[in-house]
Amino acid sequence: MSNTIKVLFVCVHNAGRSQMAEALLRKLGGSSFEVASAGFEPRPVNPLVVEAMKLIGIDIGDAKSKSVFDLFRAGRYFDYVVTVCDESSAERCPIFPGMTRRLGWSFDDPSGFKGTHDQQLKQAIRVRDEIQERIGTWLADLPNLPRSLHAPDRLNT
Repeated sequence: MSNTIKVLFVCVHNAGRSQMAEALLRKLGGSSFEVASAGFEPRPVNPLVVEAMKLIGIDIGDAKSKSVFDLFRAGRYFDYVVTVCDESSAERCPIFPGMTRRLGWSFDDPSGFKGTHDQQLKQAIRVRDEIQERIGTWLADLPNLPRSLHAPDRLNT
């Protein structure tokens, strides 16, 4: 029996927010967590998200979008399922069935950002930082974690 905490981040496309959350928790939580992400309508990972993550030393350039349905059919179990859809898309955000703790964290969808490349990247960086902050707060509130994870260092921005 593993002591790792299994976490699934879900959003509509698994192309931005859930990919960032997966990579950030993997980095901040280390071996205490088994992390995955998935979506209802998988799409290619958003290049802006890849670029925003690379700026803090996390390369998700090879990440692939996954389907919530594939994880369900594979019989995957998660201690926590965290939806990261924005409030306007909440009704389309997938629900992963089974006995699990469900959390809902609302973040803007990078696929809807407008403006120049630099303006869109700035917005993607903002969302990345919001996700990182939320994960840090969540880690601080989780019981039975190694002390070092209760106040994770902020990744370089």
